[in-house]
Amino acid sequence: QVQLVESGGGLVQPGGSLRLSCAASGSILSSAIMGWYRQAPGKQRELVARIFRTGSVKYADFVKGRFTISRDTAKTTVFLQMNSLKPEDTAVYYCNLFQFRDYWGQGTQVTVSS
Repeated sequence: QVQLVESGGGLVQPGGSLRLSCAASGSILSSAIMGWYRQAPGKQRELVARIFRTGSVKYADFVKGRFTISRDTAKTTVFLQMNSLKPEDTAVYYCNLFQFRDYWGQGTQVTVSS
């Protein structure tokens, strides 16, 4: 069984930064894909960024140049550095791990507001 625990959300002013972390535990294969999704009120959950076994990354167009996804060397913790935050980035951010199926964290609230 895989468990994901997120941390790092909060309230930040427009233009500010936050760093999210997600620690995975359980039977994690090196081939697991980890990433971040978000869901704003009244909207569907959407991909923010993913990082693959090889270290290659994929970003949604709306975060390119502002967010950076990274992973520790053990490949069990994934980070999301969010810079130049905008009010439209306000959402619950979910950590995701794909290993034969999707696993989800409990979500962490990010609010961008002055």
